[in-house]
Amino acid sequence: MATALSDAFSQEDASSVDVVLDPDYRPSANEEFMSPYQRAYFRQKLLDWKDAIVRESRDTMASLKSGPIREADVTDRASSETDWSIELRTRDRQRKLISKIDAALRRIEDGEYGFCEVTGEPISLARLEARPIATMTVEAQERHERQERVSRDD
Repeated sequence: MATALSDAFSQEDASSVDVVLDPDYRPSANEEFMSPYQRAYFRQKLLDWKDAIVRESRDTMASLKSGPIREADVTDRASSETDWSIELRTRDRQRKLISKIDAALRRIEDGEYGFCEVTGEPISLARLEARPIATMTVEAQERHERQERVSRDD
C-alpha cells in the first residue's frame, strides 16, 4: 500500500519543491489533495508544533536546574513535588509526540503523508488540521480502536 502511494508521488515532487506560502493559506478541498502547497503547509505546521514542544521542554529543564524544592512546610513540599511529577510526565508524553511529528515529516518527504496507512485513502483535511500526525482515516481509526477493545476484553 505504502509503495503504491510512494509511486503516485515521486520523491522529487514530495521534497524538492520550494513553496512559499501566504500566511493566510489554509488547505482546501478545492485543490489537488496533498499538492505542494498542502504538503508545505502541514510541514510548517508540524515544525512549528515541534519547536513549541522543544521550547517548553527547555523551560522545564531550566526550572529543574535552578535548584531543589525548598518549601519548609511538608504539605507545600509534597504539593510542589506532585506538580513537578505531573510536569515531567507531560514532558515525557511530549517527547513521544516529537517522534510522531518526526515520522509525519518523513511521510511528507516520502510522499505518503495524508494517506491512511491501512486503506490508502486520503485522510480528510479537517482531520489533518486537527491532528497533523494522524496516520489513519477516522473510520480506520475507529475500527482499530474497536479491535483493540475487543482484544483487551479477551
